[in-house]
Amino acid sequence: MKATGLKRRVLLQGGSIALMLGVHQIARGASILAVRVWPAADYTRVTIESDARLNSQQLVVGSPPRLAVDIEGIDLNTELRDLVGKIKPGDPYINGLRIGQNAPKVVRIVFDLKQTVRPQVFSLAPVAAYKHRLVLDLYPEQAIDPMEALIAERLRDAPKNGSSSASNGTAIATAPTAPVAPSPAPAPVRPAMPPGDPLGDLMAQQSMRPGPSAPAPALPPGGMPIPLPPAPPPAVATAPAPVVRPTTPTPAAPPPRATASRTDRIIIVALDPGHGGEDPGAIGPNGTREKDIVLQVAHRLRERINASSVNGSPMRAFLTRDADFFVPLGVRVQKARRVQADLFVSIHADAFTTPAARGASVFALSQSGASSSAARWLANKENDADKVGGVNVGNHEAQVQRALLDMSTTAQINDSLKLGGAMLGEIKGIGARLHKAQVEQAGFAVLKAPDIPSVLVETAFISNPEEEANLRRADYQENLADALMRGIQRYFAQNPPLARSRQL
Repeated sequence: MKATGLKRRVLLQGGSIALMLGVHQIARGASILAVRVWPAADYTRVTIESDARLNSQQLVVGSPPRLAVDIEGIDLNTELRDLVGKIKPGDPYINGLRIGQNAPKVVRIVFDLKQTVRPQVFSLAPVAAYKHRLVLDLYPEQAIDPMEALIAERLRDAPKNGSSSASNGTAIATAPTAPVAPSPAPAPVRPAMPPGDPLGDLMAQQSMRPGPSAPAPALPPGGMPIPLPPAPPPAVATAPAPVVRPTTPTPAAPPPRATASRTDRIIIVALDPGHGGEDPGAIGPNGTREKDIVLQVAHRLRERINASSVNGSPMRAFLTRDADFFVPLGVRVQKARRVQADLFVSIHADAFTTPAARGASVFALSQSGASSSAARWLANKENDADKVGGVNVGNHEAQVQRALLDMSTTAQINDSLKLGGAMLGEIKGIGARLHKAQVEQAGFAVLKAPDIPSVLVETAFISNPEEEANLRRADYQENLADALMRGIQRYFAQNPPLARSRQL
C-alpha cells in the first residue's frame, strides 16, 4: 500500500510539473520585446520584435485611409501599448493609431493614415542583435521620384543664394520676397465615412461587439475587443494664410543664357550615408553609432558641394538618405542612377574585433576578387546590411540586387580608383591616419552602378576609442568633409565630367 501511494504521489507531482510547463511554455504564445517606428519621406517603417515568429493579417481601407493589422498568437502588453506614443506629429504617413485585444490571442492595430499607402508586411528571421521581427513598411501610393525631389530642393534653396550667382554659372530671377521655407506636409482633410464602409462591413461579418465612439488608445488585458473602427469625424484642416501677391507684378528679367564657355548642366554627387534605421552599423565602445556619424559627415559635405562648381557648372549633392531610416543597398544605387549622378560616395565608419585597428580607407569595386583579406571581410560585412536593416526579399529589392551583380564595367572601376586616390591624398593631408595607403578593392554591392564612378570611404575605425572620440567632434567632421570635398574637386580637375544636357 505504501509503495502504491508513493507511486501515485510521484505521478501527481509529475502531472503538476507538466501542467506548469503547459501554462508557461508549451501553450505560451510569442512575447513582444520591443516596438520601433522609423518615419521618413520615402516611407515609414513600423517594427514589432518578438521572441517567436508572428502571424498577421491586414486590410487597407480608404475614405479616410486606414490600415488594420491583426497579429495572432499574442496578448496586449506594455511594449505594444508603447507603440501609440511612438507616432510623432511629423510622420508623413501615420496620423495616429489604436490598439487593443481584439480576441483571445489576437491583437488589433488600426493605423489612421494621412494619405493612401502601399503597405508591405513581412517577417524577418533573427539576425545580429535582433530576434524575430514583423515589419510594416508604409510606402506612398505614388513613389517619390529622386530627380523631382532634387529639383524641388534646388528651387527651394534658390532664393537663399540671391538673384544670381557668378560662382556657379547660373542666374535665377527671384521676386523681392522673403526666402521660401520648406512647406510642411498639409494636414489631411478627412471626409465623412461613406455608407458602405468596408471596415464596418467586415466588423459586421465577424459579429464583433461595437466599440465606443471614441476608443481609447489601448485597452487593458481582458478588456473589450477593439473593433475595426468607424471613420473619425471630419477634421478641419488649417492652412497658413495665403501670401498676398500684387495683381500686376513687375516682370522679372529673364535669366541670362549660359555662355558658350560653360557646360549647360549641373554636376550631381550622390552621397550615401551607410546603414540607418533598423541597422545602426558599427557601434563604438562608448555607444557611438555609425549610422549617426556618417549622416552628420554627409550633411557637412553636402553643404560644401552645394556651394561649389566645376568649370562654371554648379554642383549639387543628393543624399540617398537624409534622415535615420533604412535604405536597401540596391535602392541606394537605383537612386543615384535615377538622378544621373556623376559620382557616388558611400560614407562609413569601420569596426573590427579588436580596438587596436585604426585609420581611414577608401574602396572601389573589384571584378576579380578582393585586393586583400581585410577588404573581402569588410565587403562581406557591409553587404550583410540588408539582412540587419530588413529587406522584403519577396519584393522587387531581390531582383534589383541580382540585376546589379554583373553591371560593373572596367571604365567605371578605373574612374573609381582615380577618385579614391584623390580622396586618400586629401584625407592624409588633414593629419588623419590611413589604414591603407592605396585604394583597396572588393565586391561591395553598393558600388555596382555601371556608369557612375563609385567609392566607399571608411572614415575611421569607430571601434578604436581614440578614433571614436575624433568622429564625435564637430571640428574633425568639418576637416573630414573639407578633405572629401577637395578630393572630389581634384578628381574633376583631372577628369572633367562628360558634357550632357541637364539643367535643374
